[in-house]
Amino acid sequence: MKKTVGFPIGSKENEKRRVLTPTILDRIISRDLFYFEEGYGEVLGFEDTDYLEAGAHIASREEILEKDIICEPKIGDADYLKQLKNKTIFGWVHAAQNPEITRIIEKNSLTVYAWEDMYKNDRHIFWRNNELAGEAAILNAIQCYGKLPFALRVAVLGRGNVAKGAMKILNQFGAICTVYSYKKEKLFRSEMDQFDIIVNALLWEADRKDHLIYKSDLKRLKKDALIIDISCDEEGAIETTHPTTIADPIYIVNGVTHYAVDHTPSILYKSATKSIEKATFQYFDRLCNGRETLALKNAKEFIKGQRQETPYFTEPDSELVV
Repeated sequence: MKKTVGFPIGSKENEKRRVLTPTILDRIISRDLFYFEEGYGEVLGFEDTDYLEAGAHIASREEILEKDIICEPKIGDADYLKQLKNKTIFGWVHAAQNPEITRIIEKNSLTVYAWEDMYKNDRHIFWRNNELAGEAAILNAIQCYGKLPFALRVAVLGRGNVAKGAMKILNQFGAICTVYSYKKEKLFRSEMDQFDIIVNALLWEADRKDHLIYKSDLKRLKKDALIIDISCDEEGAIETTHPTTIADPIYIVNGVTHYAVDHTPSILYKSATKSIEKATFQYFDRLCNGRETLALKNAKEFIKGQRQETPYFTEPDSELVV
C-alpha cells in the first residue's frame, strides 16, 4: 500500500524553511499522496491553490499529522513530536545528540529517516544547506556584534561544509582566518587568545565530556571577543554555549559575546528551501512506495522505535531521479 506524506508548518521559532514548493511537484509521481498544511507556502509567496493545481492536497494541522510519513526540516524539535504514534518521520532529527528525542522515538514506535545521515557518493545530501548555515551565521552574528570582521583575526574550527560557508563570507569581508581541524584541537587551545572571533563548526561527539573552550578559558580571550557557535551543541565544544533564537541571538558570559542560533539557514529561508527541495524531491516516490535507495537505508536510524545498527552501504546509489 502506498504511503501518504504530511507536510506540517515548522513549529520552531522563526523556522521558515519548507521542504517542497509547487514548482517542483511535477517531477514527483506520488504528489497526489502529499498533504500540505494550510498556508504552507505563504512565507515563500505561494498560495494553497498553487499546491492544489500542482496535484497535491491542502489539509489542517490535525489531518496532516495523521498521514503515514511526516516530513519537516526541524522535526526533531517539533512541538507535535510526542503526538506521533507509529509514524515515519523524515527530517533533521539529531537523536544521537538528544536523549529526550530518542526516548520519544522509542516510546511512540516511530520509524526515522534522519537527514543528517543521508549521503550519496560519500557527500552529504544537504551539503548546500550546511554551507548556508555557515554563511547565515556569520552574516547575522556580525550584525549583532556591531563590527565588520575586516582585518580581524578569526579562528574557524572545522573543515566541513558549515565551515566552508562561514569562510566564504569571512573572506569576502576581509577577515584573517586560521582553520583548525579536529586534529589541531591542542594547537587551537594554545592559540585561542590570539583571535577576535572564534567560529565553531565542529560536531562534538555526544559521548565526549570535555570541551574545546571551557568557561575558565573565557578570561584568556581578547577583550570583546565573539564566539559564533554554529554547531551549537550544549555541553559540546564550547562549555558556555546554550541555544539562542533568531529573535534573541546573543548573550554575554564573562565579557565574551556568544552567538548560538541553532537553525541559522532559516535566516536565508528562500535559499535554504531551494536547497532542501533539490536534495529531497527525488526520494519521495521511493518513500511512498517502500522502495528505499541506499541513501535512505543508511539514514534509517529507527524502525518502529528500535534503533538500527545499519552498516553503511557503499554501492553506487544510482536509482534516483524520476
